Amino acid sequence: MSGQVIAVTGASRGIGAAIALELARRGHTVGCLTRRGAGVETGPPAPELAARMVNIACDVTDEAALRSAFAALAGRAGRIDGLVNNAGIHLDGRSAELPTGVYDQVMATNARAVFVACREAHRHLAARGGTIVNIGSFFDKLGVKRNLAYCASKAAVGAITRCLAVEWAPQKIRVLDVAPGYIATELNAEAMQGKLKAFLEARVPTGGPGTAQDVARLVAALFGEDVPFLTGETIYLDGGQGMAH
Repeated sequence: MSGQVIAVTGASRGIGAAIALELARRGHTVGCLTRRGAGVETGPPAPELAARMVNIACDVTDEAALRSAFAALAGRAGRIDGLVNNAGIHLDGRSAELPTGVYDQVMATNARAVFVACREAHRHLAARGGTIVNIGSFFDKLGVKRNLAYCASKAAVGAITRCLAVEWAPQKIRVLDVAPGYIATELNAEAMQGKLKAFLEARVPTGGPGTAQDVARLVAALFGEDVPFLTGETIYLDGGQGMAH
């Protein structure tokens, strides 16, 4: 299933950039939806990959911007076959003191925007089917101090995924949730050192955090294989941490 047209939100850096590059490597046309509209910013993509990328400025918390971005991608590429909802934010704080505005900001970016993007993509997928992959987190099933808003938002991603998968299955639209654990990227390189590094090496059964490429390869595999019976599931990619006792 090569040669699809796939929109990726938050494709500028980190996991989103890795996903966009991996999809392009596998022959897909990738709509890179980012705030700046500059596409992958972790370094200039190789010319053969850049040729498969359509860079579009889009704030995922703006419904009109999402609608326009999908229309622009479809106009450039002729259609849309899939969507990766990767854009997100992580703001923490003591729950007893957490401002409502912070909670709302996290939910707006991590959950509401996922729903809106799926809804707007549906306009393009309904006639021919397609695949939507939402990027969740293994925090969706954990109780994590100072992370109430983030955990709630990622649990919502799983619920959105299940509801849309059931509702849109007759239209041959698969909806899946890839839920990573701790992933080392250039965005969190400093935080992943010291005590957290030692903790993860001891706590994660596979010996430490995953990589953005681990996530990218899994997402690309979901687009690369036509498995209509696989939909609605949350696929945990956490090195076994979430299940380890």
